[in-house]
Amino acid sequence: MTDRSGPSLGDLVAGLSVALVAIPQSLAYAELAGMPAEFGLFASAVPPIAAAFFVSSRQLQTGPVALTALLTFGALSPIADPFSAEYVGLAALLALLVGAMRVSLGILRAGRVAYVLSEPVLLGFTTAAAILITASQLPRVFDAEPGDGSVLANAFWAVVQVDQWRWTAVLFSITVALIMVLGRRIHSVFPGVLVAVLVALIASLVTGYDGSVVGELSGSFVTPQFRFPWSATGSLLVPAFAISLVGFAEPSSIARTFAAQDRTVWSANKEFVSQGVANLAAGFSGAFPVGGSFSRSSLSRVAGATSRWAGAITGLAVFVAIPFTPVLERLPGAVLGTVVVVAVVKLIRIPELIKLTRQSGVQAAVAWGTLIATLVASPRVEQGVLIGVGLALIAHFYRELWITVPTKVVNEVLIIQPQGVLWFATVPALDAVLRRLIAQHPDVVAVDFDLGAVGRLDFSGASALARIVEELADDGIPTGFSNVPPACQRSVDNHLSANTLPPRADLNEL
Repeated sequence: MTDRSGPSLGDLVAGLSVALVAIPQSLAYAELAGMPAEFGLFASAVPPIAAAFFVSSRQLQTGPVALTALLTFGALSPIADPFSAEYVGLAALLALLVGAMRVSLGILRAGRVAYVLSEPVLLGFTTAAAILITASQLPRVFDAEPGDGSVLANAFWAVVQVDQWRWTAVLFSITVALIMVLGRRIHSVFPGVLVAVLVALIASLVTGYDGSVVGELSGSFVTPQFRFPWSATGSLLVPAFAISLVGFAEPSSIARTFAAQDRTVWSANKEFVSQGVANLAAGFSGAFPVGGSFSRSSLSRVAGATSRWAGAITGLAVFVAIPFTPVLERLPGAVLGTVVVVAVVKLIRIPELIKLTRQSGVQAAVAWGTLIATLVASPRVEQGVLIGVGLALIAHFYRELWITVPTKVVNEVLIIQPQGVLWFATVPALDAVLRRLIAQHPDVVAVDFDLGAVGRLDFSGASALARIVEELADDGIPTGFSNVPPACQRSVDNHLSANTLPPRADLNEL
């Protein structure tokens, strides 16, 4: 439940701490999204302030995130040139559409759709997305200039063409990575990103670094955006819906985790509204779609955030800092690339995919299929999500087509113990097993259907099972039902009460 009180000292410390990290991260994620770097600042300023009035999780920090930035790039790069004025306008419209969809889902109390993406789909997609994000930044890390190939091809080129590396950029990248990684070990609130950026900026100014840098930052405040390229709405609806769902997976996971740890109530519906309002604010700020950041939310929690106002303080601090950000113009581009890589590389979860392969071949096929589809579909990565959802549905349907039927004979009573879902497509398999066993055991005097392991018995399955019961009754073999799950009781009462025997305890006495 949202804290209605005013901001605490912990909120102030947490909000300022997150802002110091959000400023350099927002520059990096803006470029990942195909946007001029300063638009990342706009996405970090107004959206978290707007979201604070509606959030369900008091520690969730909203702003630019890597996954949503990649989805934005995938949606817009095929229809406009990244960093162009047309691209910027489309990004604002995309944020507006994402915001409208999320607010609508929240108002309609459709928060359960946050769970529509299965774990295997999310595992495969996030791993593929992290691979693509990392690959996209490798040329920047080495300050190399690849051709016009795909993201993966350019990454491979950048890695193998050692003679094209700018070694001062590589030194910056190594230094920044070490500061960020070692900083986490020093203390959980150590501002590794900020320290790394400051060290790199000072070194760049002192040495007169002549490689790629962030470039011009106007330092101008957010200008409200009210003119959008509405004619492109149709082409952005599917990507906007994909971002609305996939991009919500991260903030919902963060909020659920924190709520469980704090033993508080979290509302998916309310969070949909807050994230929707944040994206509406991003659109009217001329920025791009935003989401919840796991790293910045974790920092906010550790730094002492106690209410929703921590996020608002972060946004306000970034807003106030915007006029001073031109001092970052000489920051090496390799630094921003490294910031992104260090942040997302942990999302490449190959060990979990291997573990899933050992545990469930069907679910592993969904995860690996989603991963491959996302890599192949790049930059239209949202298509990988759609393919993953399709694979998950196929896997679900495949599982429902199969049923196992353990059996045993006790005191001349044949006990059938179906495991799975009983519906019209699986009842014939049960019937085949039943007929074979009755033929093998002519001394059977009754049949008991033990439904304890049946997950669902629908109308069609109950009707088909009723016909089997009637046929057994015509053959002079009474039937009974035991261990009926509550979910199946109504179907049993409506369809299977006639021509049946009492529970198994009585059957065993025959």
